[in-house]
Amino acid sequence: MPNRRDFLRVQAGRRCAMPGFVLQVAPTDRPQPLVRVGFTVSRKVGNAVARNRVRRRLREIAGMVIPGEARPDLDYVLVGRQAAIGRDFGALRQELLEALRRLKALAPGDVVATP
Repeated sequence: MPNRRDFLRVQAGRRCAMPGFVLQVAPTDRPQPLVRVGFTVSRKVGNAVARNRVRRRLREIAGMVIPGEARPDLDYVLVGRQAAIGRDFGALRQELLEALRRLKALAPGDVVATP
């Protein structure tokens, strides 16, 4: 997402808190749906190295899950939490799928089985 205005617009939308992150979603303001994902990690998480590690992990799971599973008419923001640093990568992926399901942001026809 390119600018602060977009982040603030998505922040005012729906959200789902998970142990490793908070997923925020809002309808896109673009005429042609293009899946856009933003990432933010506050200083509360740790120093720059820790924040960048969380951001990289969130970027990777979002790249794996969102293009194939998420609705293209929504914008997404992942807000990293401290627990994302040591959390199992598979668990983060499952949490993202669960958050998408809770927010009704899964693409039509997608059924995700949760263990």
